Amino acid sequence: MEKINEIISSGETYIGIELGSTRIKAVLVTKSFDVLASGISEWENRYENGYYTYSLDDIHSGLRTAFSCLKEDIRKKYGVTLTKSEALGVSAMMHGYLAFDKEYNLLTPFRTWRNTTTGEAARELSEAFKFNIPQRWTVAHLYQAILNGEEHIKKIAYVTTLAGYIHYLLTGRIEVGIGDASGIFPLDGTEYDSRKLDTFDRLIKDKGLNFKIRDILPRIRIAGTSGAFLTQEGVKILDRVGTLSAGIPVCPPEGDAGTGMVATNSVTPGTGNISAGTSIFSMLVLKAPLKGYYPQIDIVATPDGSPVAMVHCNNCCGELDVWVNIFEEFSRLLGNDFEKPTLYDMLYNYALRGKCDNVISFNYLSGEHISEVSKGLPMIFRDPNVKMGLADLIKSQLYSSIATLKLGMDILVENENISSDVFFAHGGLFKVKDVAQQILTNALNTPVSVFDTSSEGGAWGASILAGFMVSGGGMNLGDWLSKKVFSQKSISVKSPDAEGVSEYKEYIVNYKKGLEAIRFIQKEKNI
Repeated sequence: MEKINEIISSGETYIGIELGSTRIKAVLVTKSFDVLASGISEWENRYENGYYTYSLDDIHSGLRTAFSCLKEDIRKKYGVTLTKSEALGVSAMMHGYLAFDKEYNLLTPFRTWRNTTTGEAARELSEAFKFNIPQRWTVAHLYQAILNGEEHIKKIAYVTTLAGYIHYLLTGRIEVGIGDASGIFPLDGTEYDSRKLDTFDRLIKDKGLNFKIRDILPRIRIAGTSGAFLTQEGVKILDRVGTLSAGIPVCPPEGDAGTGMVATNSVTPGTGNISAGTSIFSMLVLKAPLKGYYPQIDIVATPDGSPVAMVHCNNCCGELDVWVNIFEEFSRLLGNDFEKPTLYDMLYNYALRGKCDNVISFNYLSGEHISEVSKGLPMIFRDPNVKMGLADLIKSQLYSSIATLKLGMDILVENENISSDVFFAHGGLFKVKDVAQQILTNALNTPVSVFDTSSEGGAWGASILAGFMVSGGGMNLGDWLSKKVFSQKSISVKSPDAEGVSEYKEYIVNYKKGLEAIRFIQKEKNI
């Protein structure tokens, strides 16, 4: 205990912060990347005026609450106050749209990755660039606002992501990590693609705007580069009490995809990882460029700039969580007061007894571009002639949570012959030991590994990037992660089992048939 007190008091630690879709988390880790303490603030997006959003007040208060909870956890565990650290890293949900004027006033409410309102812009840009531009990318939101003739576009001086915005609050610098930048605008190497920048300017030249796209994008920084520091104004944003010292080095801010790759040691060409929480996405670090471009596949970058094929799905655990909450409510009616982790463990493990040949679930709380579902419409189809039990229902929800990812991954496997020998997975879906990991393994017919740190998520990944910036010693990121972070971490590996692989194949066939019904309903009801 005394040694840890000394470590914290002397500042021989790293701080990581992530703003995820349902919670903001802050962690303090040792220089060997063991988590000493954490703080969490729960939050949820709002659907307002046709957009999923979080208010600036929610962002600011949630950030302070998470950091305050971290400090309190440190005080309770170790009896000391956090005043300094060797480095700090910030991560946040990727993509989306934050537009500011020249005084850095927000011009329109934050539009998150979850919105599927930029279909026209995404199609036009993809065609003009000959490069897939997903609906959630910042440039798609910007161009759609221009196509819509929205009033705020006349005042734009900067656009950025949530991580970029937090980084600006803490350091005063308008910049993002290269992984986050790759979800803003297409890259060419380690910079924005100059030809596509020119193409974009040509597309908007008759719109009466007073900016060039180059002038409003944040600068790009590569993992390991330094130059940003926590300012006194940043301390006021982060720390209610103000005991944290200014001057802490801050690493390039990254999106949750980038910190997910770091947190699973998946930044080297040929490696792959899967992050599963509110959304789910896979990342395959490419050895060579894809032969074609696909609307279901994004090309992004690792935090050190390697190209990545990304399959991103808007929905994963959200609908599953709804059902768990229903059964929590029912258990309370019966006089039982289970802790939420206990309930998840019970339901997930009981689901392994179920069969999915009689029930198909669709977890679409929001739209999915991969399956061509335009808006949220969760549904369940079942055979009325076959009995459905609790295990069947929950297993179908677990299967549904990764089904859209499976559709996207099949494109890479079948069209590009690209996969990974093993996927490293992390995120909330894997908090219950073994269950979702085995289902994912069967769905992809590929081994899936989960580190013992898998539930730490992007905040831990951000702390690792902070550590790399100050202690990388000239090593490349992949080698440094393997030698300095993961060499002592335990890992669980699951391999496909024949029965599970066969069952999931049958499930996905029926799932595709059900999609036709959902699309028909949306078209007929104009949902």
